[in-house]
Amino acid sequence: MSNRMWGGRFASGPAEIMEEINASIGFDKRLAPQDIRGSLAHVAMLGQAGILPADDVAAIEAGLKSVRDEIEAGTFVFKRELEDIHMSVESRLTEIVGMAAGRLHTARSRNDQVATDMKLWVRDTLDSLDQQAADLQRALAEKALTHAETVMPGFTHLQSAQPVTFGHHCLAYVEMLARDRGRFRDARARLNECPLGAAALAGTSFPIDRHATASALGFDRPTANSLDSVADRDFALESLAAASICAVHLSRFAEELVVWTSAQFNFVRLSDGYTTGSSIMPQKRNPDAAELVRAKSGRIIGALTGLLVVMKGLPLAYSKDMQEDKEGTFDALQALSLCLAAMTGMVKDLEPNAAVLSQAAGSGYATATDLADWLVRELGLPFRQAHHVTGRLVGVASAKGVGLEELSLLEMQEAEPRITEAVYAVLGVGNSVASRTSYGGTAPDNVRRQAQGWIERLG
Repeated sequence: MSNRMWGGRFASGPAEIMEEINASIGFDKRLAPQDIRGSLAHVAMLGQAGILPADDVAAIEAGLKSVRDEIEAGTFVFKRELEDIHMSVESRLTEIVGMAAGRLHTARSRNDQVATDMKLWVRDTLDSLDQQAADLQRALAEKALTHAETVMPGFTHLQSAQPVTFGHHCLAYVEMLARDRGRFRDARARLNECPLGAAALAGTSFPIDRHATASALGFDRPTANSLDSVADRDFALESLAAASICAVHLSRFAEELVVWTSAQFNFVRLSDGYTTGSSIMPQKRNPDAAELVRAKSGRIIGALTGLLVVMKGLPLAYSKDMQEDKEGTFDALQALSLCLAAMTGMVKDLEPNAAVLSQAAGSGYATATDLADWLVRELGLPFRQAHHVTGRLVGVASAKGVGLEELSLLEMQEAEPRITEAVYAVLGVGNSVASRTSYGGTAPDNVRRQAQGWIERLG
């Protein structure tokens, strides 16, 4: 038989495969809390506008709360033939309050209803992700404060470049997450307009108060164009874009943790809580949590790409294609939430191996730039000339298999006669990092100030 919620035009029910491809209740039941919130706001407005009698409004409100209680208790029965969460809620509401339930859908459509539900869900999720990102920032800032003086190698091209501190490295991710949180907040601000009342696509002839429903649901205002209201999925795309960038940041850090925890690097150690063993190699400690954070960035980016492709060819206003916004968005934002939680746990858990980091910081002629800077600062050489002199000295040291600090003064003076014993003071990694006092530099005092400032801002 046809669906009794919408099937008056149809003499028979859908084909089995049509039901299979059309039904979304398997995943959009996640929108149940938002759907009921939206319906409660809508029916209250219908009553206030005199569109529905008070008795029907009271019955519908009581019935919706009963449905909400059943869903929260896990006793609600989701029926596949009812297609989606909207029809499922309305069907159960009808069973509870009778014919009055049929008045709930006055002056709205599933098109504006689902847009409202999705915006509410995405908004709630962005708020949660913002808080999780702040928690990770706090963990990184605290680790940075503890290790403001712990020297480590800084890399470019994954080659030893200049010494930095472990705290400085942590603070780089604090800054990345700050931008991520800014994007979450920007996306939230732009989505915070309420589609409810746009109806199917053209608005409604009923004297509804869209500002009232928007206010009741915490939106800044109602959307201004009914076509755009039901056709828009920018809010999901923008949220997925912000999530993708955040996932890339987490993936980069995860990659570093995978490398750093290897026996060959041994820069940091993760406890048993964030590593796993091997079924055949008893010595193994695998950084699986970091590897999974790295991997999940792919599915998050994939969700963004998938929805972009869905939306790129759709005419206004609503098309059933847009049902494909949900699974990818749900999955991606849930995956990001899990990644943020896992990364926060790993940051709190990890311990840097200070001795190994310090030794590695001095390898690869990492203080060569300090030598070049000294030649500019103390001898007045143009930087390009200083760069050339330093390169010659690196070549000499490399040929001998020693560090720059192990070259004799005579060997240095063969490259530049005016070099004095004072040059050796800049060749130690500790001196190198301490000298980087420019704003944003790696000097320990800088790191302490930045870390403490972030901790105070994050509360």
